[in-house]
Amino acid sequence: MTSARPASLPAARLLDTVLDRTVAPGYTRLGLAVRRRLPTWPADPAAGALAGRVAAVTGASSGLGIATAEQLARLGAEVRLVVRDTEKGEGVRRELAERVPGATFVVDRCDVGDLDDVRRAATDLAAALGDRPLDVLVHNAGAMPPERTTSAQGHELSMAVHVLGPVLLTDLLRERLAASERGARVVLVTSGGMYAQKLRADDPEFEQGDYSPTTAYARSKRAQVELAPVLAERWRPASVAVMHPGWADTPGVAESLPGFHKLTGRVLRDSDEGADTTTWLAATEPAPPTGLLWHDRRPRPTSLLPTTRTTDPDRARLWAWVRGATGL
Repeated sequence: MTSARPASLPAARLLDTVLDRTVAPGYTRLGLAVRRRLPTWPADPAAGALAGRVAAVTGASSGLGIATAEQLARLGAEVRLVVRDTEKGEGVRRELAERVPGATFVVDRCDVGDLDDVRRAATDLAAALGDRPLDVLVHNAGAMPPERTTSAQGHELSMAVHVLGPVLLTDLLRERLAASERGARVVLVTSGGMYAQKLRADDPEFEQGDYSPTTAYARSKRAQVELAPVLAERWRPASVAVMHPGWADTPGVAESLPGFHKLTGRVLRDSDEGADTTTWLAATEPAPPTGLLWHDRRPRPTSLLPTTRTTDPDRARLWAWVRGATGL
């Protein structure tokens, strides 16, 4: 038995790669079920891995955000639910407190797409933490408006919510993240849909051509992935990861992609399955390599086609736009 396990590792790695490259069924709950049975599946975080730690989760009032908050709390973390609607957030807090007895959940208000509100929220959160560090920051908030919409500062909303707001919020909390004794973890939740789009550093605000909500969403997620190495360097010593959850059955998917949801509903991952890798990245020891894209607990390529590969000049151009838009 002990000699058979190492011999099976190459086959397991090959199967994992095939599942990843073929997308379906790799992104479904079937792909996750297969991977969990492979000898290459990493161990779960230890019980109590986040005891005494503080974690903040944006978009924590539905779907993957709620699942992530609950999983982090079950590992011992105090979880701050960063939400736009505090009334809804309080309802979630009460539900989570019943499901995870003894855990601490706190609601913080922040409209991640509004950079002025991000600055206010960062100040309030830092004050609430006092001398305590912020050990985990999960950027889960998402948006897919049906038509081109702009933020309070005039930025295309998908880019504002998925890129500008998360970058600014993290940058403003760098001192609290750097204070983490074990090394803070920053996780940005992206989407496998980004594989269909190349980086549009020449048009980050989607001002050219006919606007498509799914394309805008995927472009902003591509931007998250391509900025990961830059952000990892900027936010050291925190570990930075971008992960995509596969195809998960969330309220956002059901509302924004009803046709896709109807077609794939039976094989979509539930929220707990979709949040699994986020929680693993936040809690596993030692810290995972920084600046990479992850799916099902393994680093993945950022492009599957030559036409979507990003050049260093394009990445630098996008970063220059982000810095200008956020005032970093």
